[in-house]
Amino acid sequence: MPPLLVASDIDGTLLDSRDRVSPRLKSALSRMIRRGVPLTLATGRPARWLQPVLEQLPVQPVCVCGNGAVLYDSGRDVILADHGLPSDVQAEVVAIARSAMADIGPVGVAVERAGRSALDPAEELFVVGPTYAHAWESTEHGICEELEMMSEPATKMLLSNPGMASSELHAIIAPHIPEDLAHVTYSMPEGLIEVSAPGVTKRAGLEELASLVGAGPADVVCFGDMPNDIEMLRWAGIGVAMGNAVDEVKAVADEVTATNDDDGVARVLERWF
Repeated sequence: MPPLLVASDIDGTLLDSRDRVSPRLKSALSRMIRRGVPLTLATGRPARWLQPVLEQLPVQPVCVCGNGAVLYDSGRDVILADHGLPSDVQAEVVAIARSAMADIGPVGVAVERAGRSALDPAEELFVVGPTYAHAWESTEHGICEELEMMSEPATKMLLSNPGMASSELHAIIAPHIPEDLAHVTYSMPEGLIEVSAPGVTKRAGLEELASLVGAGPADVVCFGDMPNDIEMLRWAGIGVAMGNAVDEVKAVADEVTATNDDDGVARVLERWF
Protein backbone atom coordinates (compact mmCIF):
# COMPACT_ATOMS: atom_id res chain seq x y z
CA MET A 1 0.00 0.00 0.00
CA PRO A 2 1.48 3.41 -0.94
CA PRO A 3 2.34 5.91 1.81
CA LEU A 4 0.16 8.90 2.66
CA LEU A 5 3.17 11.19 3.11
CA VAL A 6 6.74 11.12 1.81
CA ALA A 7 9.41 13.14 3.61
CA SER A 8 12.94 13.64 2.34
CA ASP A 9 16.06 15.31 3.56
CA ILE A 10 17.62 17.52 0.87
CA ASP A 11 21.41 17.53 0.88
CA GLY A 12 22.95 14.12 0.29
CA THR A 13 19.48 12.66 -0.20
CA LEU A 14 17.06 14.37 -2.60
CA LEU A 15 19.88 16.23 -4.37
CA ASP A 16 22.79 14.53 -6.06
CA SER A 17 26.38 15.67 -5.58
CA ARG A 18 25.82 18.39 -8.20
CA ASP A 19 22.89 19.76 -6.17
CA ARG A 20 20.42 18.58 -8.81
CA VAL A 21 17.16 16.59 -8.71
CA SER A 22 17.72 13.88 -11.31
CA PRO A 23 15.24 13.38 -14.20
CA ARG A 24 14.40 9.91 -12.86
CA LEU A 25 13.60 11.27 -9.40
CA LYS A 26 11.60 14.17 -10.83
CA SER A 27 9.49 11.68 -12.82
CA ALA A 28 8.87 9.53 -9.74
CA LEU A 29 7.87 12.58 -7.70
CA SER A 30 5.51 13.75 -10.46
CA ARG A 31 3.75 10.38 -10.52
CA MET A 32 3.50 10.46 -6.73
CA ILE A 33 1.98 13.94 -6.70
CA ARG A 34 -0.55 12.94 -9.36
CA ARG A 35 -1.62 10.09 -7.06
CA GLY A 36 -2.35 12.66 -4.37
CA VAL A 37 0.54 11.77 -2.05
CA PRO A 38 2.18 14.91 -0.65
CA LEU A 39 5.92 15.50 -0.46
CA THR A 40 7.58 17.38 2.35
CA LEU A 41 11.20 18.42 2.56
CA ALA A 42 12.67 17.83 6.02
CA THR A 43 15.91 19.73 6.19
CA GLY A 44 18.41 21.54 8.35
CA ARG A 45 18.31 24.34 5.78
CA PRO A 46 16.48 27.55 6.62
CA ALA A 47 13.56 28.52 4.38
CA ARG A 48 15.73 31.15 2.68
CA TRP A 49 17.89 28.35 1.18
CA LEU A 50 15.04 26.39 -0.41
CA GLN A 51 14.46 28.22 -3.69
CA PRO A 52 17.24 26.48 -5.71
CA VAL A 53 15.65 23.17 -4.70
CA LEU A 54 12.00 24.16 -5.13
CA GLU A 55 12.55 25.33 -8.69
CA GLN A 56 13.57 21.77 -9.60
CA LEU A 57 10.46 20.11 -8.13
CA PRO A 58 6.97 19.52 -9.56
CA VAL A 59 5.38 20.91 -6.38
CA GLN A 60 5.95 23.63 -3.78
CA PRO A 61 5.46 21.70 -0.55
CA VAL A 62 5.11 22.52 3.08
CA CYS A 63 8.64 22.08 4.44
CA VAL A 64 10.14 21.17 7.79
CA CYS A 65 13.09 23.58 8.06
CA GLY A 66 15.83 24.25 10.60
CA ASN A 67 15.83 20.61 11.77
CA GLY A 68 12.17 20.84 12.77
CA ALA A 69 12.07 24.32 14.27
CA VAL A 70 10.07 25.82 11.39
CA LEU A 71 7.12 24.68 9.29
CA TYR A 72 7.16 26.67 6.05
CA ASP A 73 4.54 26.74 3.30
CA SER A 74 6.76 27.34 0.27
CA GLY A 75 3.85 27.86 -2.11
CA ARG A 76 2.53 30.83 -0.11
CA ASP A 77 5.82 31.93 1.50
CA VAL A 78 4.24 31.63 4.95
CA ILE A 79 5.88 30.56 8.21
CA LEU A 80 3.30 28.23 9.75
CA ALA A 81 5.18 27.50 12.98
CA ASP A 82 8.41 28.67 14.61
CA HIS A 83 9.77 26.89 17.69
CA GLY A 84 12.60 29.13 18.79
CA LEU A 85 15.47 28.80 21.24
CA PRO A 86 15.08 31.52 23.94
CA SER A 87 17.79 34.12 24.48
CA ASP A 88 18.74 32.95 27.98
CA VAL A 89 19.09 29.37 26.76
CA GLN A 90 21.34 30.47 23.90
CA ALA A 91 23.67 32.17 26.36
CA GLU A 92 23.70 29.12 28.67
CA VAL A 93 24.47 26.75 25.78
CA VAL A 94 27.37 28.91 24.62
CA ALA A 95 28.81 29.01 28.15
CA ILE A 96 28.56 25.21 28.45
CA ALA A 97 30.12 24.67 25.02
CA ARG A 98 33.06 26.94 25.73
CA SER A 99 33.65 25.33 29.10
CA ALA A 100 33.72 21.88 27.46
CA MET A 101 36.14 23.17 24.81
CA ALA A 102 38.29 25.22 27.18
CA ASP A 103 41.46 23.15 26.70
CA ILE A 104 40.74 22.18 23.11
CA GLY A 105 39.89 25.18 20.95
CA PRO A 106 37.57 28.14 20.28
CA VAL A 107 33.83 28.01 19.65
CA GLY A 108 32.26 30.48 17.24
CA VAL A 109 28.54 31.29 17.40
CA ALA A 110 25.87 32.14 14.82
CA VAL A 111 22.07 32.10 14.80
CA GLU A 112 19.34 31.46 12.25
CA ARG A 113 16.02 33.28 12.61
CA ALA A 114 12.77 32.41 10.83
CA GLY A 115 11.68 35.98 10.14
CA ARG A 116 8.29 36.49 8.49
CA SER A 117 9.27 35.44 4.97
CA ALA A 118 12.02 33.49 3.24
CA LEU A 119 12.61 36.70 1.29
CA ASP A 120 13.46 38.81 4.34
CA PRO A 121 16.97 40.33 4.17
CA ALA A 122 19.53 37.55 4.67
CA GLU A 123 21.58 39.70 7.07
CA GLU A 124 18.57 39.73 9.41
CA LEU A 125 17.95 35.98 9.20
CA PHE A 126 21.53 34.70 9.53
CA VAL A 127 23.62 36.58 12.08
CA VAL A 128 27.14 35.63 13.16
CA GLY A 129 29.37 36.65 16.03
CA PRO A 130 32.82 38.21 15.52
CA THR A 131 34.69 34.91 16.02
CA TYR A 132 32.39 32.65 14.00
CA ALA A 133 34.16 30.58 11.31
CA HIS A 134 31.95 29.82 8.32
CA ALA A 135 31.68 26.19 7.18
CA TRP A 136 30.71 27.45 3.71
CA GLU A 137 31.38 30.64 1.78
CA SER A 138 28.87 33.27 2.84
CA THR A 139 28.28 36.88 1.90
CA GLU A 140 24.65 36.86 3.03
CA HIS A 141 24.87 37.35 6.76
CA GLY A 142 24.86 40.00 9.42
CA ILE A 143 27.62 40.45 12.01
CA CYS A 144 27.20 41.74 15.54
CA GLU A 145 28.40 41.20 19.08
CA GLU A 146 27.24 37.95 20.62
CA LEU A 147 25.12 39.53 23.37
CA GLU A 148 23.16 41.48 20.78
CA MET A 149 22.95 38.46 18.48
CA MET A 150 21.44 36.34 21.26
CA SER A 151 19.01 39.01 22.40
CA GLU A 152 16.06 37.43 20.55
CA PRO A 153 14.90 33.83 19.95
CA ALA A 154 16.64 31.78 17.27
CA THR A 155 15.28 28.85 15.31
CA LYS A 156 18.75 27.35 15.37
CA MET A 157 22.12 28.18 16.91
CA LEU A 158 25.33 27.14 15.15
CA LEU A 159 28.53 26.38 17.06
CA SER A 160 31.71 26.12 15.00
CA ASN A 161 35.33 25.07 15.18
CA PRO A 162 36.84 24.68 11.69
CA GLY A 163 39.77 22.63 12.95
CA MET A 164 37.55 19.74 14.01
CA ALA A 165 35.08 17.38 12.40
CA SER A 166 31.44 17.93 13.35
CA SER A 167 31.32 14.45 14.90
CA GLU A 168 34.26 15.34 17.17
CA LEU A 169 32.75 18.67 18.16
CA HIS A 170 29.42 16.98 18.88
CA ALA A 171 31.04 14.25 20.97
CA ILE A 172 32.75 16.85 23.18
CA ILE A 173 29.93 19.38 23.60
CA ALA A 174 26.63 17.50 23.35
CA PRO A 175 27.04 15.32 26.48
CA HIS A 176 27.25 18.48 28.62
CA ILE A 177 23.99 20.01 27.33
CA PRO A 178 20.92 18.58 29.12
CA GLU A 179 18.16 17.35 26.82
CA ASP A 180 15.64 19.54 28.62
CA LEU A 181 17.80 22.59 27.86
CA ALA A 182 18.42 22.12 24.14
CA HIS A 183 18.69 19.53 21.36
CA VAL A 184 22.12 19.16 19.71
CA THR A 185 22.85 17.50 16.35
CA TYR A 186 24.86 17.98 13.15
CA SER A 187 24.23 17.61 9.42
CA MET A 188 27.57 18.31 7.74
CA PRO A 189 31.13 17.18 8.52
CA GLU A 190 32.97 20.52 8.61
CA GLY A 191 33.25 21.47 12.29
CA LEU A 192 29.68 22.66 12.85
CA ILE A 193 27.00 21.53 15.30
CA GLU A 194 23.40 22.73 15.44
CA VAL A 195 21.40 23.57 18.57
CA SER A 196 17.61 23.81 18.74
CA ALA A 197 14.97 24.08 21.44
CA PRO A 198 14.32 20.90 23.49
CA GLY A 199 12.39 18.30 21.53
CA VAL A 200 12.86 20.15 18.24
CA THR A 201 13.86 17.57 15.63
CA LYS A 202 12.82 16.72 12.11
CA ARG A 203 10.62 14.03 13.66
CA ALA A 204 8.75 16.60 15.76
CA GLY A 205 8.20 18.80 12.70
CA LEU A 206 6.93 15.85 10.66
CA GLU A 207 4.58 14.75 13.44
CA GLU A 208 3.10 18.24 13.45
CA LEU A 209 2.72 18.18 9.68
CA ALA A 210 1.43 14.59 9.47
CA SER A 211 -1.37 15.41 11.87
CA LEU A 212 -2.56 18.08 9.42
CA VAL A 213 -2.96 15.52 6.61
CA GLY A 214 -4.34 12.73 8.79
CA ALA A 215 -1.26 10.53 8.60
CA GLY A 216 0.32 8.51 11.40
CA PRO A 217 3.86 7.11 11.55
CA ALA A 218 2.87 3.93 9.71
CA ASP A 219 1.70 6.05 6.75
CA VAL A 220 5.01 7.90 6.33
CA VAL A 221 8.16 7.09 4.36
CA CYS A 222 11.28 9.12 5.25
CA PHE A 223 14.67 9.41 3.53
CA GLY A 224 17.90 10.71 5.07
CA ASP A 225 21.67 10.45 5.34
CA MET A 226 22.98 12.34 8.39
CA PRO A 227 22.55 12.23 12.20
CA ASN A 228 19.92 14.98 12.15
CA ASP A 229 17.72 12.50 10.23
CA ILE A 230 17.88 9.72 12.83
CA GLU A 231 14.80 10.68 14.85
CA MET A 232 12.51 10.91 11.82
CA LEU A 233 13.79 7.64 10.31
CA ARG A 234 13.10 5.83 13.58
CA TRP A 235 9.60 7.33 13.77
CA ALA A 236 8.45 6.68 10.21
CA GLY A 237 6.73 3.48 9.13
CA ILE A 238 9.55 3.09 6.64
CA GLY A 239 12.81 4.91 7.35
CA VAL A 240 15.21 4.74 4.42
CA ALA A 241 18.93 5.52 4.67
CA MET A 242 20.84 6.52 1.57
CA GLY A 243 23.74 4.40 0.38
CA ASN A 244 25.98 7.38 1.17
CA ALA A 245 24.55 7.79 4.71
CA VAL A 246 26.79 7.72 7.76
CA ASP A 247 26.85 4.44 9.67
CA GLU A 248 24.70 5.74 12.56
CA VAL A 249 21.88 6.49 10.13
CA LYS A 250 22.12 3.14 8.35
CA ALA A 251 21.97 1.42 11.73
CA VAL A 252 18.53 2.83 12.60
CA ALA A 253 16.95 2.64 9.14
CA ASP A 254 14.48 -0.02 8.04
CA GLU A 255 16.35 -0.28 4.77
CA VAL A 256 19.28 1.19 2.86
CA THR A 257 18.80 2.32 -0.73
CA ALA A 258 21.30 3.40 -3.39
CA THR A 259 23.30 6.63 -3.04
CA ASN A 260 22.00 10.07 -3.91
CA ASP A 261 24.07 9.92 -7.10
CA ASP A 262 22.44 6.63 -8.08
CA ASP A 263 18.76 7.66 -7.67
CA GLY A 264 18.31 6.08 -4.25
CA VAL A 265 15.09 7.95 -3.47
CA ALA A 266 13.59 7.30 -6.91
CA ARG A 267 14.31 3.57 -6.66
CA VAL A 268 12.19 3.32 -3.50
CA LEU A 269 9.35 5.53 -4.79
CA GLU A 270 9.09 3.47 -7.97
CA ARG A 271 7.70 0.59 -5.89
CA TRP A 272 4.45 2.51 -5.54
CA PHE A 273 4.37 5.19 -8.23
